[in-house]
Amino acid sequence: MDFLLYLPKGYEQQQKWPLVLFLHGAGERGDDLSLVKKHGPPKLIENGKDFPFIVVSPQCPKGTWWVTEDVVALMKHIMQIHNVDKNRVYITGLSMGGRGTWQVAGAMADEVAAIAPICGPSDVTVVEKIAHLPIWVFHGGKDSAVNISNSEEMVKLLKEKGNEAKFTIYPEAGHDSWTETYDNEELYKWLLSHELKTDKE
Repeated sequence: MDFLLYLPKGYEQQQKWPLVLFLHGAGERGDDLSLVKKHGPPKLIENGKDFPFIVVSPQCPKGTWWVTEDVVALMKHIMQIHNVDKNRVYITGLSMGGRGTWQVAGAMADEVAAIAPICGPSDVTVVEKIAHLPIWVFHGGKDSAVNISNSEEMVKLLKEKGNEAKFTIYPEAGHDSWTETYDNEELYKWLLSHELKTDKE
């Protein structure tokens, strides 16, 4: 799996950095990595933004959806070879990558500190596994590609399990609820405010 990797400024000067996994949508699949820079953190990085965390942005092959096992394997690889703070690993993604966010979080539920799925199709099979996680969901109220009911269902099921998922709806937005979300500094502050509780605490 090809991927873009962003290392923050001063990477060598710090022992451990938070890690954000970004999963793109269906339109950026293929074998041209520059497509991954179309939206989200890779686009912002391309435009000169500095983030205080490592960003890994894999590319999904043409004609397929995110394969959870492959993404998890990539994450484990990155966590092994880079200076990753294993208590501060986050996942976010849009549309197809929003669904990928749910699924990868389900597979890495004990290793992820917080997730932010954007306008993704639901996957109710993971609710039980991720019910303890800090979760912030985003969706456009007028999304005709992935109906908002997908996110509403996930949030409802999570709340039934006692999760206090945050849910931001952009009433006038269609499918593109990600541009506003990724342009919002609050998202990154919120992600970075969460870390895994270790046994020592």
